Amino acid sequence: MTANSGADNAQNAISPLGVLPPPGPSCVHLPLNVTPQELARYAVGLANARGGTLLVGVDALSGGTHGSETVRDAGELHPLMVTHAIFELSGGRLTVNVQHHRLPGGARVLAVFVPQAPYVLAAPDGAVIAWDGAHLVPVTPAEAEPVADQDYTATVPPDASLADLDPAEVARLRGLGRRGSASNLPDLDFLQELGLLIPSGGALRPTLAGILLAGTPAALRAHMPQAEVCFYHHATADVEFQFREDLLRPIPALLTRLAELIQARNRFTPVQVGLFRIEVWDQDESVYREALLNALTHRDYTLRDAVHVHHYPDRLEIMNPGGLPGGITPGNILRHQPKRRNPLLAEVLAKLGLVERAGVGVDKMYGLMLRHGKEPPEFTTYPDSVTLALHSPGFDADFVRFVARKQEDMQTLSLDMLIVLSLLAREGEATRATLARALQLAEDRTPRLLRGMEEHELIERAGVGRGIAYTLSAQVRAALGKPALAAPNKPVASQAAFHQPAADQPAVNQERTPPEPMSPNSEPPNSGVELHAGEAPAWTEALASAIRAATPAQAAAPAQVSASAQTPESKGQPLPHSARPTRLPKPAQTDGPSAAEVRAVALALAREQGSVRNVELRGACALTPQQSWRVLRRLVQDGLLQKRGLGKRDAAYVLA
Repeated sequence: MTANSGADNAQNAISPLGVLPPPGPSCVHLPLNVTPQELARYAVGLANARGGTLLVGVDALSGGTHGSETVRDAGELHPLMVTHAIFELSGGRLTVNVQHHRLPGGARVLAVFVPQAPYVLAAPDGAVIAWDGAHLVPVTPAEAEPVADQDYTATVPPDASLADLDPAEVARLRGLGRRGSASNLPDLDFLQELGLLIPSGGALRPTLAGILLAGTPAALRAHMPQAEVCFYHHATADVEFQFREDLLRPIPALLTRLAELIQARNRFTPVQVGLFRIEVWDQDESVYREALLNALTHRDYTLRDAVHVHHYPDRLEIMNPGGLPGGITPGNILRHQPKRRNPLLAEVLAKLGLVERAGVGVDKMYGLMLRHGKEPPEFTTYPDSVTLALHSPGFDADFVRFVARKQEDMQTLSLDMLIVLSLLAREGEATRATLARALQLAEDRTPRLLRGMEEHELIERAGVGRGIAYTLSAQVRAALGKPALAAPNKPVASQAAFHQPAADQPAVNQERTPPEPMSPNSEPPNSGVELHAGEAPAWTEALASAIRAATPAQAAAPAQVSASAQTPESKGQPLPHSARPTRLPKPAQTDGPSAAEVRAVALALAREQGSVRNVELRGACALTPQQSWRVLRRLVQDGLLQKRGLGKRDAAYVLA
């Protein structure tokens, strides 16, 4: 027998189906002339029940052949066209596997393997129907509830077999699970113990989770083509990419290849801490492996979309189809009870030690990034997807050293402590409400944590009531190389100095004595201006003018004080010499304005000009674009400003 004849015999071999199964709960016979709409209706009906097989063209099998004329059969229907038609007519929610099967007589039927849907689907005409074994019947809300809880990765494809599993990938799984009790079992018992092989139709068949973890390339293309991951490398922050690789492999092999692609373009910076050296990578391997595993474990495999990984110079973005599981948002992801969209897949990966069974993967990512002096992960949700950004534009080496040394003194710094310390190191100060948002806690649940950090001399607070603000303690600021904060009474004293002197004060007094120290609860001396509740303090506008006057670009321009900074008696009159902005002490050029002063400047600019832009705040306070954007974003979150326009640099911010 020649090689060609052997190939022909293989093509004409009888299908594993053998004799066609009769119509029933898991099988529907359809005529050859069925319309795409009707085919999609039956596919949706099977998916809303238990899943099964649609056999198209059964009615043409009895025709046989007549002389040289061959009777039409399902061979004229293209599987890809049928797959696409069902996908489109189901609203992109149902993916089927379509194959031709040649029967002993030579005729072919089209077999459409339909998985059980994890939630109720609607037919093309909007009807919610299910196959009851004989007819398509409407689905009531009570009957629909259990369907939504089904695990798609636990589905067994009707035509799956042991041949769909790659022995090399099974060996890889065994290597990962060598710590478990099942590692010494034979291969079939090992896979059954994990739930990747189950008895079905009189034989052991792999579940979709088994194909995802150890499937052959052909099995993945046939049953899970949506498990593809597309990797892009961007040499710049632009959307154009310089390299792309599409990967359709079992999950362990995917992780290995993605790690190779990321590490090839990864860099690290050594940070010396005593006798030890800490390597801070642009993208920490433990962080991005956890992020990739979360994406592959919790994505929606019923959607026909791939996972996209974009590697930029300053960040790594992972775009995942399906969005976050129900109830979880970027604002509560640290505190919400874990939800698993694919329980079997997640359970197997937990047994193999790849993911955290207790749902602490996000906490792990947060902790590692904060310990390395970076910003926490950023989640952005869309109706049918979620994007995770791991930013790496730089890191705070002093913060890395401080955390490493503090770990030795306190044994451990909790994640909540790291969130507070990192925020205060970046922003300078924060209110209790701001810290509560960062901690994803209710504001009334933060006092115990903040009191404990005060007792450990990590943070300090100033103010009373709703005006309480927290800053890093003097000890921590010194360890981080940050300038010491002014005394608590400095803002009050400065406020008095910025106002017009009282009428009975000699205007010729050129040598002003420093004000007496004041307690936080004492009232400021009468400055000639009475501040009412809700009125913007005039000293913030004077401060804005002073800082703008101190910048090189405006050093030669005469400083002006807005009309709101004058008392009613002095409106329309020249300002006294002692109240002119040129007499104000300029902020130290080495340290720059504090976070509170920058916020005051932003609000003053918005009030005077009608709006403030990133470039204007940068010029007034000598900030970087990122620092200026953070201040403006925080003011928007606090409800003090509103954003107008798009982008970080071109948008205008107006008073709320």
